[in-house]
Formats: sequence, C-alpha cells, structure tokens
Amino acid sequence: MSERIIIIHPHLDRNLKEIASSNAWTDISADAGLAEASGLATAVDLDIIRSEIIPIRKIKPSSFLGKGVIDRIGDMVEESDIALVFVNYSLSPVQQRNLEKFWNCKVIDRTGLILEIFGARAKTKEGKLQVELAALDFQRSRLVRSWTHLERQRGGFGFVGGPGETQIEIDRRLIGERITKIKKQLENVKSNRRLQRSSREKVPFNVIALVGYTNAGKSTLFNKLTGANVFAKDLLFATLDPTMRLLELPAGRKVILSDTVGFISNLPTHLIAAFRATLEEVQYADVILYIRDVTDSNANIEYESVKSILKDLDIDIDEDERVFEVLNKIDLLSEDDREYIINSCKRNKHKIAISAVQGDGIQELLTKIDNFLSKDDIEIELVIDVSKFGSALGWIYEHADVKNRIDDGCIVTIYANISEKDINRFKQKYSDIEIKINFSSK
Repeated sequence: MSERIIIIHPHLDRNLKEIASSNAWTDISADAGLAEASGLATAVDLDIIRSEIIPIRKIKPSSFLGKGVIDRIGDMVEESDIALVFVNYSLSPVQQRNLEKFWNCKVIDRTGLILEIFGARAKTKEGKLQVELAALDFQRSRLVRSWTHLERQRGGFGFVGGPGETQIEIDRRLIGERITKIKKQLENVKSNRRLQRSSREKVPFNVIALVGYTNAGKSTLFNKLTGANVFAKDLLFATLDPTMRLLELPAGRKVILSDTVGFISNLPTHLIAAFRATLEEVQYADVILYIRDVTDSNANIEYESVKSILKDLDIDIDEDERVFEVLNKIDLLSEDDREYIINSCKRNKHKIAISAVQGDGIQELLTKIDNFLSKDDIEIELVIDVSKFGSALGWIYEHADVKNRIDDGCIVTIYANISEKDINRFKQKYSDIEIKINFSSK
C-alpha cells in the first residue's frame, strides 16, 4: 500500500536574501515546480492526497514555514491520516526535525526524495555505490536515521518508509567507515572505466552520448535508434544507470550510443558529484546529443540547468562543436509550430527536430551525425590479395566509404574514405596489408 502524502511546493519571493546562497532556487514557475514535485512523488508510487503552492516571503530558520501554514498543514495531516509530508525544498536538519514534531509524521525534503528514487532505480553496482555514498553523506548531517534502508526489501534508502524516528543518533564511526569503503570501491570502478576506455581506443568506436533534462525522451530515442528495450516511461529518472548499445549509421559506420541519467532543476550538488564517474562518459564522447522537449513551457529554464551541470564537466553546450541540439516531441506541436521549428533547424547544422515516438527526423539526425564524424576522414589506397585476405575486402566495405575499385585477378585495389580510428582497427586486424594515405585529403 502506498504512503499517503501531502506535497508542499514553496514559492520563494525573489527578494529573499536566502536566495542568493540557496542552490534550491531557480526561475521555474510555481505551477511547474509543483508539477515536478508531483512527478517526483509519483516516481516512487506515493499516494498524493493533496498538493499546494505555499508563497514564502520570509524563511523561518527553525521550521522554514510560518506558524499559520504549519498549523493548517497539521490539521490536514490529522484529518486525512497522512503518513508523509514532502517539502519540495532543501530543508536543514533542524527544520526537518521540527516539522516532524509539529505534524507528528515523517517529513522528507527534495534531496531526500530524489535519493529515495535513485536508490530504488539503481541497478548496476556502480550506480548503487554512487547513490549510497550520497545518501550516507546526507544521513550523516541529519543525525536522525541509522541504516534503516537495510531493513527494507525494496530499493531506496528509508527516507520515505521504514521504521521511522526510532533511532535518533547515527553511529558516525560506522557511517564514516562505510563512506571510506565506498569511495575506495568507486575508485576501482573509475580505474576499470579508464581501462575500458583505453581498450575502446585500441579497437575504437565513436561514442555518442545522450544527455538532457529528465523526461525529455532520451530513453525513447535510444530505443528507437538501437531497437533496445530500455525502460522508457513518463516518470522522472526513468533511467538511472547508463546503457550502451551498438548503432550503425547510414554510411555503415558503427558507433556506441550511450544513454545517461536525466538532469533535473535544483539537483543537489553532492548528487552531481556522486554521479560524476557516470557522467565522465559524456566528457569523452565524440558526439553529444542534447535532447530537449519542445513542448515544455520551462524549456529555457531546463536548458540553463543542463548547461550548468555540463559546465561542471568542462563542456560548454553553446561552444562545443560535438553538441547537437535535438528538439524532441514535435509530433505534439501544432502544424504551424512544428513547421517553424523544423525550418529553424534547417538553418543550423547542429540542430535537428525529431519525434522519437513516431520517428520523424530520425534519418536526418543520423545523417548529421554521420557527416560530422566523417568530416576528418582520410582518403586511402589499399591493394588486397583476396586469395589471402578475402575478409579484409568485406571489412573495408562495411567500415569505409569506398569511392573506387579496380580488379586485376585476385588483386583488388580499393580507394576509400575512412576515419583514423578505423584505420587503426584495420591495421590491427590486417597488419600485413599496406595502407597508402593521401595526406592532401586530410
């Protein structure tokens, strides 16, 4: 049975001095903020009894909310038998504890609920370690719950359900030891990732990374392009662990497509740090597809959120030539709006309008990626004795753009354009075949 929950979305006055130092404030509209808060609650199957926007003109240090609001919410909690109140803001430990005392029920803030979602969704060892590290850092500052998530059968960290406030003191030594152990394990993960990346460079495929705001349609596009069956649903953080699949582009070039965790406004800083190892794949990608939902009224605000997170990875989405802006969900626009978006994209080689559900614009997207990756292709000449290296001929046709072919019995001369990475792969596979490079083509 789902927990019965009340959602409070605080809408802060722009003149509040606390805004300047708060990581939880953006220009997102009050209605959009409440909708996002409801999406977070729905993502862990909470039963929303009531949700409302609370204007905040002054933050009370001890309880965040004023007495009038606290009393009114307290009456609702008692009348509706509410088990949980979700405040869509980052509360201090003192504010959280005092609200729990006032309302006599569990209170969870934005960071706690996001951690709960991440804990429930993480599937890989790395993902689970990253989320647990962030959760322990969060717990340590609260001094309210100790290892309650170990008593639960499902995923998550016990912020939403579990035994509750029976244990007030956290054993700092145990948590500290666990944090140290997790950090060592994550270092091993990073080392393995570096080895894997090094291996890919020896037998290289170009990597294409999907990034964007959560719910923009990244996983739907990933499934459309690769024929995979990655979980794609209208839920925040439907995808958490990165997924990679092989994809063949129109010209025959094979690439690796990587789907990553979706971003969200006001994502707690230590969560970004926890997932830095996962997001490092984006740093090393040859192409970055930034997926945007063109139907979202807060698209420009979400753009700033994504831009800020990628900036922490030294990626400037306005300047980095690897970044392609993919405007998704054009099938949901009116005919005039759709035509306007499509025409504007035609004037920008790094912009493309698509519908990941219906497939509109997909081939044009793949062609743009193909053209970008082939811009530095090298013109080569190969003389292949097909009686000895018949498979080499097939390999070249599969991985290169063959411009001309001359047959002389068993000897076949091939003129083709090919990437430097594929040249290296060919050399490893067929070291006895000489490659002549036309350097004037570079």
